[in-house]
Amino acid sequence: MLQFILTNLWSVLLIAVFFGGSIFVHELGHFLAARRRGVIVERFSIGFGPKIFSWKGKDGVEYRLSWLPLGGYVALPQLADMRGIEGDSRTDLHRVPPPSYATKMIVFGAGAFFNILFAVSLACIVWAVGQPVASEDQTTRIGYVASSVVTSDGKTAPGPGVAAGLLPGDIIRQIDGKQVNAFSQIDQLVALGAGRDSQGGPQVVITVERAGQPLTVTATPAYIGADAIRSLVIEPAVKPMIATVGPGSAAAEAGLLPGDVITHIDGLPADYVSFVSDHLRATGGRPVNITYRRAGQSAETTVQPRLVTDPGATTPAPRIGVSLKGELNTVLVHTPPLKQIENHVVSTWRTLMSLINPRSDIGPSKMSGPVGIARVFHILSQIDIRLVLGFTVFVNINLAILNLLPIPVLDGGHMMFATIARLRGRSLPSDFIANTQGVFMVLILSMIIYVTFFDVRRWSRDSQSTRPQPAATPAK
Repeated sequence: MLQFILTNLWSVLLIAVFFGGSIFVHELGHFLAARRRGVIVERFSIGFGPKIFSWKGKDGVEYRLSWLPLGGYVALPQLADMRGIEGDSRTDLHRVPPPSYATKMIVFGAGAFFNILFAVSLACIVWAVGQPVASEDQTTRIGYVASSVVTSDGKTAPGPGVAAGLLPGDIIRQIDGKQVNAFSQIDQLVALGAGRDSQGGPQVVITVERAGQPLTVTATPAYIGADAIRSLVIEPAVKPMIATVGPGSAAAEAGLLPGDVITHIDGLPADYVSFVSDHLRATGGRPVNITYRRAGQSAETTVQPRLVTDPGATTPAPRIGVSLKGELNTVLVHTPPLKQIENHVVSTWRTLMSLINPRSDIGPSKMSGPVGIARVFHILSQIDIRLVLGFTVFVNINLAILNLLPIPVLDGGHMMFATIARLRGRSLPSDFIANTQGVFMVLILSMIIYVTFFDVRRWSRDSQSTRPQPAATPAK
């Protein structure tokens, strides 16, 4: 119980520091830029809605923490009419000079700029200490192609990879013409894809390298999971590791132990978990020579499989009496800061393009809001704080890009209104701006509530369900 309490307190602390800190940094950018440019600042708020507590500084600014942790704001009555969100202003705007166009653009853009500065600073730390990454994600070589899958509607269908002709050992080079360097990029590009066949079904074009030669195939992704995400249902190449050894089994007699990593069978590299059972079937039960790694040392042994009839099967199959899972290793990756920023910008932009593309299957229900982001922080905080740092870099790049979109209420919307006013030579009507801001604030809040509903449902579903171990296979 004590460990549970301390773990969750640690998670809450990291969420407050890094997620709340990201919001604070954004608003701090607006605040400092406004003060530097001589703009009146009435309030600095973390969160929206009624205040939890507040105080007034010697500089005349009200600093407050509000109940709705959906962001924050700096009240700048000279720059934006936000009465519907921030309340009535106490400043008589007729008595103060209007700010210049340059001042507006600097102040509105400062929040995103500070998020980028924060992201670069954290990226430098991540570069120095390294980011723990699963070793199998550092490859695009296919290790396993599912022969059949259960789709989101509960039906069993042929595996998309098998139907497309993908094979274990294929190296994926491109997805829909976009180069991939990690297996997670494959999953992301397939999920965000907008390709369609002539019947309107999902489609993805894959460029692979097989036996040193390029090959292009077209696949029909399956919709997998409760969220119906496009997937090829393939896994990266990973060495099989023995999870359990049956007492008195062929493997036990040959001296194999749990934790042994099988590297080769009969001289052939074992690059995916199911390779063991595939090779045993292909050899028909004859003795096999297994090369394995134990405590960093390589060794060999010969195993005589035994014919076993599995439940529901009519013919016996060769087994050695072990259960297997993928070897899970982590490596420290030292990615240069600017490369980290570039990767997050590309990922965010691809997601936005997929979100507005009517041919994709990505909609608001598949996105994450504050609850989903907090959940990721919670999960990563229990694994490694370096993962928290890396995710914070991603969050800040997202905040910067999203806030610069030309949508009313967001910084980009303010910049858009200021630019339109400059081009037309006079200010836009204040009532028009206030009403537009109010409408879009309601729309954005509604969207956040909608997304939060699915975030909570995913969290509840994952907490209540007992997940199978996808990397483990039955006894062989």
